[in-house]
Amino acid sequence: MLRNHTFLVSVFVALFSLVLSSPAEAKGPHSAKPVVSILGDSYSTFKGYIPDSYACWYDTTPLTDKIQAKKTDVNDVKQTWWWQLINDGGYILGVNDSYSGATISFTGYQGEDYSDRSFITRLPRLGSPDILLIFGATNDSWAGSPLGEFVYSDVAREDLYKFRPAMSRLLSEAVNRFPGTAIYFIINNGLKPEIESSIKAVCDHYKVAYIQLHDIDKLSGHPSRKGMKQIATQVLEAIR
Repeated sequence: MLRNHTFLVSVFVALFSLVLSSPAEAKGPHSAKPVVSILGDSYSTFKGYIPDSYACWYDTTPLTDKIQAKKTDVNDVKQTWWWQLINDGGYILGVNDSYSGATISFTGYQGEDYSDRSFITRLPRLGSPDILLIFGATNDSWAGSPLGEFVYSDVAREDLYKFRPAMSRLLSEAVNRFPGTAIYFIINNGLKPEIESSIKAVCDHYKVAYIQLHDIDKLSGHPSRKGMKQIATQVLEAIR
């Protein structure tokens, strides 16, 4: 009887130890690092790190090229805001789905149909991130996309050619598609006041956190090396 009791105790201890150790062993070396995906426009592009068919603003063109030098002083992926954020924050890059010139609404420059590159269209391509950073609306502001009204249900396709209903659809689908994911909307500085206030209103409605950037250094309207560092710092401070 004593031997049976001792055997049962040994089995219980072994099983208990297995239960305690299994989760840690199953995690692997990288599981503690959150995966970050980015849905963006030109500010978040870099050639070779976004789909090849997408329009791109940043690449490795030498700064000795006079045209390039006027455009930007960023020519290394390590200078981008998202690379610095992921490196400094100890994260893992999931998907960077950023398309230069893309709008949140379906209306682009000169009133062209941008539904093929809209943030709404590209949202399903982001994998399964722990953190989702949406950085857009700059082109909606610059292109003069129609503002529209706030619509939070029964958003028709024709409504998506206007900014406010498109923002609503984007965040509604983001929240539904990525349960358990921390979603942040990054707001560029210098947007039209009505675009900025609309972003904040829609974010508040869907309880999506927003990060308001400030004092970002730019060349040709786009973040310079200094500006990229500023964005990385401001976003990292907000999500940590």
